[in-house]
Amino acid sequence: MQERRKFKRRFIMYYTRIFDRTTGAVIGYLVDLSTDGAMVVSEEPLFPGVLYRLRMDVPEEFATKGCLDFEAKCVWSRVDSDPRFYDSGFHLVDVPEGDVVIINRLIQEYGFRDS
Repeated sequence: MQERRKFKRRFIMYYTRIFDRTTGAVIGYLVDLSTDGAMVVSEEPLFPGVLYRLRMDVPEEFATKGCLDFEAKCVWSRVDSDPRFYDSGFHLVDVPEGDVVIINRLIQEYGFRDS
């Protein structure tokens, strides 16, 4: 598969749940992150081509906001190496500049290594 990311993603060492803003349900857990994309691991399959309305809690030391609300289009989904889970890649849509700053700070403080 051809690499189409503009920015390298970083694995995140912060246990981050990703919520569906419409239902409030946890859809999965953040695995890696960049300012324009993310990978989420979930127990249920997610659907490529669907625009999801998501929420991600951020650590308390990010006092400006307790969470990030964003839209993300699922661009791929496949069974994880553990067949009980699914990995899904998302493209973040129209992220406000202030949220880009928070994402960059998350990457700097909690990023583990390039993915």
